[in-house]
Amino acid sequence: MRSLLELINLVTKKRNLDFSKLNPIHPVNRGIPVVNPKSKTSCGECKECVDVCPTQVIQKSDNEVLEFDYGKCLQCGICVAYCPSETLINSGFTFTFGFKKEELQITYKEGQFFSDAKNTSRDVPKSILDFRQLTNGKGFTYREVSTSGNNSVEAELGASFNSVFDSEGLGIRVVASPKHADAILFSGPVPTRMIQPLQKAFSVTPDPKILIACGTEAVSGGIYEMGERPKEPDLWIAGDPPRPDVILSAFLLALGRISFHFKEELHKFLETLK
Repeated sequence: MRSLLELINLVTKKRNLDFSKLNPIHPVNRGIPVVNPKSKTSCGECKECVDVCPTQVIQKSDNEVLEFDYGKCLQCGICVAYCPSETLINSGFTFTFGFKKEELQITYKEGQFFSDAKNTSRDVPKSILDFRQLTNGKGFTYREVSTSGNNSVEAELGASFNSVFDSEGLGIRVVASPKHADAILFSGPVPTRMIQPLQKAFSVTPDPKILIACGTEAVSGGIYEMGERPKEPDLWIAGDPPRPDVILSAFLLALGRISFHFKEELHKFLETLK
């Protein structure tokens, strides 16, 4: 019986994800909230979404301008549920990652994606270029430091090694010691007692190396105050928690194996909704 199952597995189509064909839009997940381009209703003086957001993602400077910091977003959908005018919708857009935190900040003016957001520099930071030269784009090792997060990121990192996402098949592995790592990934708001452990882990990691903020708590602190980091992270991955395919896609971006720019891809998606 076992031999028969092995033969079946040999001829059965593999179920690993093809990361070259992944879509930033997930058909089931809520994703980040966006301003519906089809909405003809003005927010007016309503600030319901601003008031109910637990992580202060949304700022409203006047009746026609909404500013979103998606690095703070939990993708919880509360703002959409409370929006009385149905101006906000759940987009299903889950690929919230980039090399700069500012890439995750979007302005909507009069219900439309604000034009200056499309002109953000796509220059790759030197630390990422050095990292790509080190890894030759083939893969890398990382050490994860749990800096007092809610453990959801750890669960998704664990799932990234299953037969569907197959992290090791992509050449991406976890190591037991930061001395053997190419990157340090942390997954929480870094409270006072975790500042030194994170700094020590990063300091003993050999150069060139990168620091990865994984999860909304690591990017912005979430509902907590953001603590001190060894340096400005080189890769930001938002979401509470980000899905395994999102995490691995961000890793592949760091390796230079995929092309992605958050603001450009979000703008393309919103254009399809008009």
